[in-house]
Amino acid sequence: MRVDIWSDVVCPWCYVGKARFEKALSTHPQRDEVAVVYHSFELDPSYPADKRGETNLQMLSRKYGMASAQARQAEGQVASLAQAEGLGFDTERPIGNTFDIHRVIHLGLADGVQRELLGAVNEAYFAQARQVFDATVLTEIAAGAGLDPAAVAEVLDGDQYADEVRGDEAQAGQLGISGVPFFVFDMAVGVSGAQPVELFTRALDQALESQT
Repeated sequence: MRVDIWSDVVCPWCYVGKARFEKALSTHPQRDEVAVVYHSFELDPSYPADKRGETNLQMLSRKYGMASAQARQAEGQVASLAQAEGLGFDTERPIGNTFDIHRVIHLGLADGVQRELLGAVNEAYFAQARQVFDATVLTEIAAGAGLDPAAVAEVLDGDQYADEVRGDEAQAGQLGISGVPFFVFDMAVGVSGAQPVELFTRALDQALESQT
């Protein structure tokens, strides 16, 4: 069975949802029968690729008209949920365009280290508030996850995996996915959001049972 997951690397709910899903999978008796593939989804594809310096708190204030204290409170609420899952979470982080990061994550998929790479990017971004939108920083993180730095640099210097990212996003549209995280179990059972571990367990059971 395969689980397809659409997410964005700057989405805190995706960070929490990934942890909860992985907890459900790690304790499932049929976990070895489940393959997991992460797909690209950009929360803000129009964000300028060369823009640097804005933080998530500043973005919330600009985009949604939140007062600074309100934006910090909103991030604090997500931080509490992340920390409850054993995750590190810095409430103020850099913001940037995620398209190139998604291309590198597709390289990770091709090289068999997608899960490790996504975990490393999540840790660097959410727990350490690193500037993962910088090519040098991203290459260092990817190398630590098992990718060849030269291969990462080649992807970032060109347009490799751009079609794969756009393909993921087009498929999300075809499936009616408008928000992330979104989990599709064997293209039969859909789960939206950072749901409790128990719900992910039930979805795994349901999808596996439908195969018999």
